[in-house]
Amino acid sequence: MTKYIHRLLEPVLRRAASEFPAVVLTGPRQSGKTTLLKHLFADSHDYVSLELPDIRASAEQDPRSFLARFPPPVIYDEVQFAPVLLPYIKERIDEDRGRAGRFLLSGSQNLLLNQRVTESLPGRAAILHLLPMSRREARGQGDSPLIWEAPDATGSGTLRSPRDLWREFLRGGYPELIANPGRDIPLWHSSYTQTYLERDVRSLRQVGDLTQFQSFLRALAARSGQLLNLSDLARDLGVAVNTVKAWLSVLEATHQVFIVRPYFANIGKRLVKSPRVYFADTGSLCHLTGLRDPDHAALGPLAGPLMETAVLGEIMKTITHRGERPQVYFWRTAAGAEVDFVVEAEGLLIPIEVKKTATPRPPMTRGIRAFRNDLGDRCGAGFLIHAGQGRLPLGPGVTAAGFGDL
Repeated sequence: MTKYIHRLLEPVLRRAASEFPAVVLTGPRQSGKTTLLKHLFADSHDYVSLELPDIRASAEQDPRSFLARFPPPVIYDEVQFAPVLLPYIKERIDEDRGRAGRFLLSGSQNLLLNQRVTESLPGRAAILHLLPMSRREARGQGDSPLIWEAPDATGSGTLRSPRDLWREFLRGGYPELIANPGRDIPLWHSSYTQTYLERDVRSLRQVGDLTQFQSFLRALAARSGQLLNLSDLARDLGVAVNTVKAWLSVLEATHQVFIVRPYFANIGKRLVKSPRVYFADTGSLCHLTGLRDPDHAALGPLAGPLMETAVLGEIMKTITHRGERPQVYFWRTAAGAEVDFVVEAEGLLIPIEVKKTATPRPPMTRGIRAFRNDLGDRCGAGFLIHAGQGRLPLGPGVTAAGFGDL
């Protein structure tokens, strides 16, 4: 039996279920949504999976009878397969608005599901997101602060050897791989990609040719962390720009990528406007780009983007699993000054630079210093996150810290 690993979202989910008639939990396939809901609510709620064809057909053919057959309190898993249920769930909620936690709904298609929820359950449902595990959660330290929240606190664990970090990146954060270290990682990610294509992507109308969409996935992975030029990507794939836009929306809807947009401020400089795209899981990125060995990952041309993907993922997962909405940007001027990530937190802007080196040096903080000069009092302390260990001051207001201290 696979061991259960506690998630940072647990108290947030319990609180939401105590306050709202319905709770919607979205996230990518295999991120642990079903496991989490069963772990917290197995004793109080029945469980129904709407992914099963016969159950789905029953829900679609006669929604009221279906709800009578599986009455609340209940967990409806993969509810995006039977969106017809949502107006009837609203009807049941309105019969008794005072009872919280009656309907717990999960789904792996965020955009479509949220649109349906917004239309059918306004003010009646809390919407939460469960992403793959952060490094904190994997190490049982999910509630430890992020580095700018407690600069003197110990981070999420040191590394046993320099290769450990890159092994973790190859594995990624999906709970099944973390709970079962002996799993064949390349085989698991290959199967995951195929399942994702067959089950999630095929159900979305924007995608016709799955083979071509898989080529798009690999081409996008090769551009991870770069400024996104949709026209170049479309030309390389031989498809229309609007097709690439639609496919990118599919990846966002199914929680496979983060789109990081530039931070704008009235500072009199011409700033780059194109966004950057990062995969939500380092293991997925490694699989799609053909990385299989930690040394190849650490020394190859994708080491920098992979390190950035890991840092962004740790920030996004930690904040998201607190039930909050991350405010993360990047900053780059037309003259070439840039900062990899800018986190808006507690009224301040936190500049974060990411380097694949294990030997940070003061010149590497040039972008942070430029950002702090331009933004002034709106800035908090800056951090350079690197692949080594320990912390080191690199000048006024800038600290170098290993990934484990993030």
